[in-house]
Amino acid sequence: MQALSGVGFTLRAGDFISLLGPSGCGKSTLLRIIAALTEPTEGRILRPPATGGEIGFVFQEPTLMPWASALNNVRLPLRLAGIARAEATDRAAAALASVGLAGFERNYPRALSGGMKMRVSIARALVTRPKLLLMDEPFAALDEITRFRLNNDLLALWRDQRFTAIFVTHSVFESVYLSERVLVMAARPGRIVADIAIEAPPVRDEAFRTSPEYAAQCRAVSRALEAAMAA
Repeated sequence: MQALSGVGFTLRAGDFISLLGPSGCGKSTLLRIIAALTEPTEGRILRPPATGGEIGFVFQEPTLMPWASALNNVRLPLRLAGIARAEATDRAAAALASVGLAGFERNYPRALSGGMKMRVSIARALVTRPKLLLMDEPFAALDEITRFRLNNDLLALWRDQRFTAIFVTHSVFESVYLSERVLVMAARPGRIVADIAIEAPPVRDEAFRTSPEYAAQCRAVSRALEAAMAA
């Protein structure tokens, strides 16, 4: 069965885009193609020449090494890249601090909550200072309170570091809260059926989350998703 067909969109430096669609519509496949983890059978991704570390990937599960501390989990990509131990340690510690985990460097995954494990995973993806961060439903398994907090923390990191982000989600509300644009996908084969710009203040917070403007944009994206599911 063909997973994707005729998918095309432009991604500008510093964009934050969400891919929204029903299960099986090809969101994760598209993300893996962008990351060069899966080769397309036809078509191509047009991007500037890249060097190692320019793409960070956060999976749905944290995929941490259980025998390694939080610091060593985050430091791993730098070690594989041949970065000197002292520099790698400093950068890993700074990455953990940037996601609110200063003081947890020596903790092992078994001693961390689900939200903390995901923070370690995000820190590991960001420690290489990528230009493009790909996230495949990273908060799907978390409780709502933790999810809201991590949404805010992710936006703060994006504003501070200005990486380009593509975020896969099943949640209309999460896509509108996080994104500058929401790409709505339909299934069989996977394709983009709507590209919706999101209007929001420079800093999104709980006031935006409870505003009439946010609710109206969620309704518009929800209607586009309903149409995609019926297509």
